[in-house]
Amino acid sequence: MQSTNELKAKLRELLASDLMLQIKPEEIADDLPLFGDGLALDSVDALQLVVTLDKNFGLKIQDAEVAKVVLKNINSIAHAIEQLPPSKLQ
Repeated sequence: MQSTNELKAKLRELLASDLMLQIKPEEIADDLPLFGDGLALDSVDALQLVVTLDKNFGLKIQDAEVAKVVLKNINSIAHAIEQLPPSKLQ
């Protein structure tokens, strides 16, 4: 398994590329809110992010309330991925 810092770097890269953000991955702080006043992602971005996380890490987010917690920022996504059983990691 990769280190937490490597995981966060990969998450930043995926965010920037898959969501076609106009910023560099290294400009996304670990605690920067992904929605609202942070990156200002919208609901379409949220859906794409859910698909990306499932495809790359096997992290399934099927509930809106869970999504609000998990998709808060890079730290919260990394934490959710690290909580997956090893058999679920892709």
